[in-house]
Amino acid sequence: MRPPGAVPDFDRVCTECGDCVSACPEGILVNGPDKRPLVDFDKGACTFCVACVEACPSGALNPETAHIWDWRAEVSEGCLSMQGVTCRTCEDVCEPQAIRFRLAKAGKSYPVIDLNQCSGCGACAHSCPASAISFEKHIPSGKGQQ
Repeated sequence: MRPPGAVPDFDRVCTECGDCVSACPEGILVNGPDKRPLVDFDKGACTFCVACVEACPSGALNPETAHIWDWRAEVSEGCLSMQGVTCRTCEDVCEPQAIRFRLAKAGKSYPVIDLNQCSGCGACAHSCPASAISFEKHIPSGKGQQ
């Protein structure tokens, strides 16, 4: 997952300078295996402050599209609540309240993510004790593929 504002041809345009990684106040940008930045939600959540975009000298991060973040949370079967263990950590830290739980039998509950409310910030993934949250590209309804 590249930083917010990554242009379509990011891998070609990025110069691997590391300025965006250094500028990230949350410390969630890391150099990937290809020396280009990746978002690592194990380190924290994104506040969408755009410091990374402002620090990018190559144009690989576009300030006009930095607010468009099409990544959305997805919960795997490893979720503790789905196993019958009481845990609502992701719901507690989700500022836009995009995560709710649906009660089921045998003490289980299932997370339901409102994809229109989810910002993709990663706070849920950072806080999940089971590392059960990943991210997938999501095209909001009403937007055609471009």
